[in-house]
Amino acid sequence: MITIKSEREIEGMRRSGAILAGMHIGLRDIIKPGISSWEIEEFAVKYFADRDAIPAEKGFEGYKYATCVAVNDEVAHAIPRKDLILKNGDIVKVDTVVNKDGYFSDSCWTYAVGEISPEAQRLMDVTKKALYLGIDQAVVGNRIGDIGAAIQKYTEEENGYGDVRDLIGHGIQPTMHEAPNVPNYGVAGRGLRLKAGMTITIEPMINIGTWRISVKEVPDGDWEYYTSADGSLSAQYEHTLVITNDGPKILTSQDPVADAKYL
Repeated sequence: MITIKSEREIEGMRRSGAILAGMHIGLRDIIKPGISSWEIEEFAVKYFADRDAIPAEKGFEGYKYATCVAVNDEVAHAIPRKDLILKNGDIVKVDTVVNKDGYFSDSCWTYAVGEISPEAQRLMDVTKKALYLGIDQAVVGNRIGDIGAAIQKYTEEENGYGDVRDLIGHGIQPTMHEAPNVPNYGVAGRGLRLKAGMTITIEPMINIGTWRISVKEVPDGDWEYYTSADGSLSAQYEHTLVITNDGPKILTSQDPVADAKYL
């Protein structure tokens, strides 16, 4: 069931989103060559605890951690690891959900580790722009397909990248995963009609090569994660937003200047 959110709910999600955005901003000073991906988890856990917020991924469907930390060809759902040391040139995706007083927000960001290649930087730039092209389509009267079509056209047709099909965005609130599904690909003019008060995530996952992904298991076999099927680099950016009569409003913004039109 899709629920239309009240102003009170939207304001609660905005407070939650501000905490999540602050955590991502803080990671800019943490992520560097030589740290383990586990240090990202430790930073996030402390950051949320200090603000009386709950890392909502922990315990969800058996997941044990507050963050998903995916490096290079890892697309999504990878776990933070003490023995995975980040090195110069890596790109790392940090995806997490926060619950503050019952209000959820969800965001993923891709970070450069030290100095990265022009190829990796271009992938990050294209993926981030794809996110915002999708957000621009999240307006009252448009359809779900308009969001995915804009992302797919830019990433695949214009840039020759692979737009992951198997993992998609979603509605959010009153739980972390709600209807509707929000694919990062699609046909313009198709799908559910968007209405004011809907809260969704848009989260393109883009590979340099194929859009196809492979399933991997962590060593103890109790969790699966995903990599690009051809081993190519993958990037992801995600925001939580609310659809309003004044356009899409980002609830997890990290940059009030760049995102001014969405706030």
